[in-house]
Amino acid sequence: MRLFTCENCAQPVYFENTSCVACGTTLGYQPDANRLLAIRGDRLLCENAQHLACNWLVPEGTTDAFCRSCRHNVTIPNLSVPENVTNWRKIQEAQRRAMYSFLRLGLPLASRVEEPQSGLGFEILADGVDPNKPKIMTAHDFGLITIALAEADDAERSSRRMAMGEPYRTILGHFRHESGHYFWDRLVRDTPMLEPCRAVFGDDSVDYDEALKRHHANGPPANWQEEFVSSYATCHPWEDFAETWAHYLHIADTLEMARSFGIGVEASTDKTGTLSGTVDFDPYRETEITRLMEAWVPITAAVNSLNRCMGVSDLYPFVLSPKVIEKLGFIQTLVHGGIATR
Repeated sequence: MRLFTCENCAQPVYFENTSCVACGTTLGYQPDANRLLAIRGDRLLCENAQHLACNWLVPEGTTDAFCRSCRHNVTIPNLSVPENVTNWRKIQEAQRRAMYSFLRLGLPLASRVEEPQSGLGFEILADGVDPNKPKIMTAHDFGLITIALAEADDAERSSRRMAMGEPYRTILGHFRHESGHYFWDRLVRDTPMLEPCRAVFGDDSVDYDEALKRHHANGPPANWQEEFVSSYATCHPWEDFAETWAHYLHIADTLEMARSFGIGVEASTDKTGTLSGTVDFDPYRETEITRLMEAWVPITAAVNSLNRCMGVSDLYPFVLSPKVIEKLGFIQTLVHGGIATR
């Protein structure tokens, strides 16, 4: 993500802005141009703008009802319930940020209308009133990503995070993780990238359900940090891929914002250079994983330290071992030239 400027007065504006706070101009995001544009008579906002749930423009030259993000919505919650509207807006915001990354990387994004059985679709589901029925769980199934509406409630999400023993849990993280399963289907399965992927992440033909049961029963291996970005990544190669995919998106998007702000790190006490780094490249276009790491490690060390000074959790509470960096490099190769088909 990056900073934007108002088309009318050139003041800085943010991705979620619907208007410029300096001049009052109504704004809409144009994904093809990657700009926030002033709304004029020939520019149409997504239909979900009426719910204050989207600030994207529909594709240029069309009269489509929905933008390039909202066209992937398959199921949305009942908007006659005020609480649902509030929570859905939060989820829509995270969805647009995830879609921003997919578009910046030029990833294949067929909708469920275009490909009913395998296109990318989002179901945002609310729990039922019956307390005896299981809660909605975030999941992926042949391109259909389900996000539990309850995840938009900070207290509920924090409760689930602690119950699962997770250091990090966000709505945006859910979109990025579950999209990893979708893009594995698109970019790895049935392509020449399958065997190279197995060489890095392991044999995905291992029974998934049994692997998940073992993980929940026994937990991760004692030395899991040496090869995996998270404990959940240890349960099966599919989850390892999805977790690593999500972290690649975390890193690329955050570094783009750091670049936009001109953020660099040069620790005065650092004699080795390991705590010094700048983002003088486009993270979404960079093809060398070492360049991302040279910027990412010192920046996260600095921000984590700042967070601790405020008594809050680390921004990035993960350790990237050489093996994990190798896996991140595979993801980077996959989205930059290592893709067999689009």
